[in-house]
Amino acid sequence: MSNKNSSLSKLALQKFKKNFWGVFSLSIITCIGLVSIFAYVFAPDASKNANQMHLSIHSKSPGFEVQILTIPSGILLEQNLFSKIFFGHNNSDTEIPIESYKVKNGLLYYTEYASDGLQGQEKQIDISRFENSNYKNYIENRRFVFGTDKYGRDYLSRILSGSRISFFIGFVAVFISLIVGLLMGSLAGYYGGKVDAFIMWIINITWSIPTLLLVIAITLALGKGFWQVFIAVGLTMWVEVARVVRGQIISAKEMQYVTAARALGYDDYRIITKHILPNVFGPLIVISAANFAAAILIESGLSFLGIGAQPPMASWGAMIKDHYNYIILGKPYLALIPGVCIMLLVMAFMLVGNALRDALDVKT
Repeated sequence: MSNKNSSLSKLALQKFKKNFWGVFSLSIITCIGLVSIFAYVFAPDASKNANQMHLSIHSKSPGFEVQILTIPSGILLEQNLFSKIFFGHNNSDTEIPIESYKVKNGLLYYTEYASDGLQGQEKQIDISRFENSNYKNYIENRRFVFGTDKYGRDYLSRILSGSRISFFIGFVAVFISLIVGLLMGSLAGYYGGKVDAFIMWIINITWSIPTLLLVIAITLALGKGFWQVFIAVGLTMWVEVARVVRGQIISAKEMQYVTAARALGYDDYRIITKHILPNVFGPLIVISAANFAAAILIESGLSFLGIGAQPPMASWGAMIKDHYNYIILGKPYLALIPGVCIMLLVMAFMLVGNALRDALDVKT
């Protein structure tokens, strides 16, 4: 039996490798996953949540360049390497966009950046504020690849940081839906009778409530926040998993290997977990890929409505909400960039799901 299962898995893997769009989409998902994990390593603005604001350079076009003067605060914030890589730098220094600067009598005179042809205010600071009075190490020419948002934050860094929520909500939501769906579907399909009727009653009631409305209700009950959204989305996606598992187990429990397991005296838990569920994982893998895409869209909708991840945490849906007005103000890229990112990630998961469906189809 194990050799047969191994050969079927190898055959499915070979069929998947021949599907160009499936392999291509999986590579996109892998790249986005790596970027989301190491977002602060790749982000130009590695501060926590990429939240370094410069209001004087708000809504600048992609490729915008400006000189940035960093004024040290003198406050030493201890932070280990792990925290810096995965949660961003705790930055207490002040960053100021400037147009020009000069040094005279131990003072650094700088002119703040002002847009629309205006003249910025001229200020001064003692050079001794800088380490070893080497002020040049604190002035850099910074390029904003995707421009800046309406608060003057680096848009590329916000996109990279926002990928975490959109990517990981798929994993958390699918994990929760699999746990609840497998439990409810297995009990309903295996035992039948009153147990099946009761669970199907719960499934039908949950199914009749619009998904977004149910997520909003759960989110409001649990409160606004990062993990609350993950839990809320996961608790609304188990119904489809439970229905698929129930149907598969109803047909599988009549097979000869289940009858043989009962004759050998195995208990119900072992029969379900060791004999039936491994044979119904094919449809579950396909439905999980579809649920990944659905979870990303639901989270984006919640963030757009303002009840998803809360500021200053970056989220692609929240970024669309903050900048959709700019579509008619001549800067549509501020809303289109996160929208394209959502579309790309959702499409990749859907294409992977289609490729898995074809690879696991025993008829082909």
